[in-house]
Amino acid sequence: MKDSKLKMMILSAMFAALTAICAQVSINLTPTVPMTFQTFAIGLTPILLGSRYGMLSVILYLFLGAIGLPVFANMKGGLQVLVGPTGGYLIGFVVAAYIIGKVSEMGQVHLVKVIGANLVGLVIIYVIGTGFLKLVTHMDWPKAIAVGVLPFLITDMIKLVIASILGVTVRKRLVQTGLLPQNLKSQI
Repeated sequence: MKDSKLKMMILSAMFAALTAICAQVSINLTPTVPMTFQTFAIGLTPILLGSRYGMLSVILYLFLGAIGLPVFANMKGGLQVLVGPTGGYLIGFVVAAYIIGKVSEMGQVHLVKVIGANLVGLVIIYVIGTGFLKLVTHMDWPKAIAVGVLPFLITDMIKLVIASILGVTVRKRLVQTGLLPQNLKSQI
């Protein structure tokens, strides 16, 4: 049991690093919110790690950024990013990872269920992120949605479908080899 928890904590740290790497694959479509591959990492992580360790991975990623390490998009770090225009999206990652992980822990892990969980996670990220963007920048709702959601919808959906396919495939292989437990609930 102790080795299993240690393994999951190490995996959480590795996926926090993956999220930091994905944050650097960044294109500035709008002056306020960059397009990154973070949503790919957030979609993949809880499929493999479940709710507890998936969320832990995201919290670790945010902690590293909050203390100033340049893990956020465009090599940024510090608390000012978390309270800035994109901070709500980052905070939304925590809730999304938990929800995606919870769904992944329920019964068989299959593609349709995981894609659905990732779409719910994306909606959560958009709602929290756009609300925070509106609050911080004093934009009206149509402008906040135009800047913080619309430019990213298609690419985020593609990333989440790819993360879902990869997550289900890799999870099945890791369970077959004994590197991940069949039931992620047993890791809680």
